[in-house]
Amino acid sequence: MARIAGIDLPREKRVDIALAYVYGIGRPMAKKILEALKGQIDPATRVKNLTEDQVGLLNSCISKEYKVEGELRREVNANIKRFVEINSYKGYRHRRNLPVRGQRTKTNARTRRGRRKTVGSAAKAPAAPAAK
Repeated sequence: MARIAGIDLPREKRVDIALAYVYGIGRPMAKKILEALKGQIDPATRVKNLTEDQVGLLNSCISKEYKVEGELRREVNANIKRFVEINSYKGYRHRRNLPVRGQRTKTNARTRRGRRKTVGSAAKAPAAPAAK
């Protein structure tokens, strides 16, 4: 089983696709990593067919040149915390759980803001029966 940066890669996938399972590595970066290791690892190889040497080579290349997983998550969280502490506009948006990058919020933005909260339309009481 190939374990890179603390993540078990899916065994049946190709190496260039499986590397994208690591936080901080997308498809383009996975291709760059494999190009840097030109001749040693074929991108079309399945993860289950990698040798221990190839896995070690991938691990050393990634840990040497890129921030991934825990280190990257800590950095991103520290940046967000810094924005909140200095009371920047981005920090304000993070604090209020609103979209940070200029998206509209009058409609949409449901992912960030959560479920709709209906305002002003409480359930009406049933009408009293008519007197005879």
